Amino acid sequence: MLISEYPREDMDTMTPPTFNDIVAARDFVGQYLNKTPLVSIPKLSKLFGFDYYAKCENLQPVGAFKVRGGVNLVGTASAEERSRGMVSASTGNHGQSIAYAGRLFGVRVIIYAPAEKVNESKMQAIRDLGAEVRLYGRDFDEAREAAEAASRADGYRYVHSANEPKLIAGVGAIGLEIFEDLSDVDVIIAPIGGGSCASGNCIVAQRLNPKVRVIGVQSESAPAVWHAWKERSLKPHPRMETEHEGLATRVPFELTNTILWELLDDFVLLSDEEINEGIRLLAEHGKQVAEGAGAASLAAAIKLRDKLQGKKVVGVLTGGNITTERLVATLQNRER
Repeated sequence: MLISEYPREDMDTMTPPTFNDIVAARDFVGQYLNKTPLVSIPKLSKLFGFDYYAKCENLQPVGAFKVRGGVNLVGTASAEERSRGMVSASTGNHGQSIAYAGRLFGVRVIIYAPAEKVNESKMQAIRDLGAEVRLYGRDFDEAREAAEAASRADGYRYVHSANEPKLIAGVGAIGLEIFEDLSDVDVIIAPIGGGSCASGNCIVAQRLNPKVRVIGVQSESAPAVWHAWKERSLKPHPRMETEHEGLATRVPFELTNTILWELLDDFVLLSDEEINEGIRLLAEHGKQVAEGAGAASLAAAIKLRDKLQGKKVVGVLTGGNITTERLVATLQNRER
């Protein structure tokens, strides 16, 4: 099914960004954020038989890729939208991105987050950026519903974590930077929570070199988007038990999934322990701190290593917002 064939209730907010939208977002966001490095990791390349590069979005000001989308959306919002204030839901990194942009452009921001199993360090980071945090519900989707209700009741501009073309356009600049630094890239692997990172990279790859394969990755303990991609369905999935909150999605989102249905080449599911091994390997061999979602791209490359032999593979290290305690525990729990 093509994107143009998929029914949408709101054609303005649900139309996918174009390649030109991504270029424009890159130029706008580049006024506020620096380009992130694409780092070759020779030890991992030798170990697994393909040239592995990490796109280090963990080095963004908020420690995650989503800040690109936040700056693009808030920075190009109308004066009327800014005056209303903005409300959204997040388990951490998306909330930090909107909070960072809110501080940058003087916009009030309210973030709803789940009250259970929340990453408190991410919540405090949101507060430190000047946003209000409201804890509600058992998981992200219940927090999202509360944020939507607050928008309706109080008139805030609701910012969906995925169904926003300007968010996707902003993070799509990751793909532009990858091609600038490694024009002969063969494979790009992107972790998927809501799907904006993979969607943006798909649009860029389709335009610059359709032979480049874009592969998505998700935890098998929260496989909602994987099921949506396989079944071409937006049905919620009952299982969302992953310990990696950046991948914890129960409800697949329309805009990103319509892009992935058309353009994503493959989709891999990983166990949480495979993702933890990615965290350990990035720390040991790449000297990079990654949260679970950020390490999932490497873990997927390892799982697909027989198919990737001799290729140039870029894994998007989407974020490094892992608590010190959790990082230490993960590094100490390597299976012997």
